[in-house]
Amino acid sequence: MKLEHLVRFVALAEHLHFPRAAQSLGIALPALYSALDKLEEEVGQPLVIREAPTRLTPAGVLLLDEARTRIADAPAAVRTKSPGGGKAKASKGKGRAPIVKGQPKPYKKRQGR
Repeated sequence: MKLEHLVRFVALAEHLHFPRAAQSLGIALPALYSALDKLEEEVGQPLVIREAPTRLTPAGVLLLDEARTRIADAPAAVRTKSPGGGKAKASKGKGRAPIVKGQPKPYKKRQGR
């Protein structure tokens, strides 16, 4: 079981509301659903009753205690989430060169047919 999935499950168990749990974790709602689906697939049983009102199944209650223990025992480096994002991209040169500043911008020529 991935620690990330367990963290998401614990947040859902505390809120018992999918959108609020996703918002508290700072993730998208589909990411929470897919993490829960993967966790349920690993366990082999449903963990949450998804109909209103949302509540834990008996298997979910048992997993909740184990999940909290595993999260507490995890090293601090694993518990912190790395910042998202990718490589920084260079500018594509949308500004004007300093030589032509102050001069009117040339109009684009229309393409002939």
